[in-house]
Amino acid sequence: MSSSSCLSGSVPDLRLEQLERWLEQVFGTRDFRIEPASADASFRRYFRVTRPECSWIAMDAPPDKENMELYVRIASMLGEAGVNVPHILEYDLAQGFLLNSDLGSLTYLAALQTGADAQMLYGDAIETLLRIQQHAHVHARTLPSYDEAMLRREMMLFPDWFCGRHLGIAPEHPQLAALAPVFDVLCASALAQPRVFVHRDYHSRNLMVCGGRTGANPGVLDFQDAVCGPFTYDLVSLLRDCYIAWPERQVHDWLLRFRADALRLGVSGIQAEEFRRWFDLMGVQRHLKAIGIFARLWHRDGKPGYLQDIPRTLGYVHAVARAYRELLPLEIFIDTQLLPAMHRLASVERSEPGVPSHRAMCDAGPMRELP
Repeated sequence: MSSSSCLSGSVPDLRLEQLERWLEQVFGTRDFRIEPASADASFRRYFRVTRPECSWIAMDAPPDKENMELYVRIASMLGEAGVNVPHILEYDLAQGFLLNSDLGSLTYLAALQTGADAQMLYGDAIETLLRIQQHAHVHARTLPSYDEAMLRREMMLFPDWFCGRHLGIAPEHPQLAALAPVFDVLCASALAQPRVFVHRDYHSRNLMVCGGRTGANPGVLDFQDAVCGPFTYDLVSLLRDCYIAWPERQVHDWLLRFRADALRLGVSGIQAEEFRRWFDLMGVQRHLKAIGIFARLWHRDGKPGYLQDIPRTLGYVHAVARAYRELLPLEIFIDTQLLPAMHRLASVERSEPGVPSHRAMCDAGPMRELP
């Protein structure tokens, strides 16, 4: 039984209707139910499709906006490396529809927020990340290069969308212009690292708690933007997650575990001090990009939910900037320009209709203490 009327409300959802017709062809029947499975920051949409005693995940990826062929290709790469990714059952590149196996609905983030065993979950995630780096190295060479142009293009999202569009800081502001040498340092550090298969969004919202019929833990999602890039990028995504923060002592312990296991597996032979510097500076590059994307999702795409993650993400940047002399201009800029501007937003008693309270912009993100 179709359920498009339940999803579309008073406005017809033509893509959903088209997806349901495609699923009818795949199953040979309309005896199924379809409902939203998860939100996404891109143009992709995911739906859980259920029939008696079985379920699947259908992806709607408009072909004029998303490259489903990359998803199919990278899913195959990761599957060959022994990673638990959704099994692709059917797809139609021309229409932009795909039917995956269902890895369940429990993300790492949801599990951690309800008291799941972080040591077990992160142990599995680190092991899987190392498996990707160890066994997908041949595939990595076939992926787009995470080169200097991409690194700089991503970092420019921060001054363009967060500083400029969101906070109203003019692009010619002298302290903003002074960040150019900082961007140079971040690029140089990223480009100096060993090149590996990089998922690019290896974090708590894209890792699924799995076991039994859903396969080994974790299930890994949202890998279609994979590139060949810096060794520490995915580790930063995991341990300095934009959506959940951990005490620095715990991050340090997980870093030691990752490096020890990497050395044992022959993934990398870097020295401890160099490894930590790469990790810290890679995090600043990633988090500047993420802050810019969160602001863009609101101002361009009308998605305000990610604004609440900006303080946590900026907190990572601020902490690392204080620890490295080369990042001093960034620390000064945060202290003298960004934080005051964010507090001015927070002083607004009520925001415009449909806009989340600006007070949330200055709230500290949750930091989990382990038992």
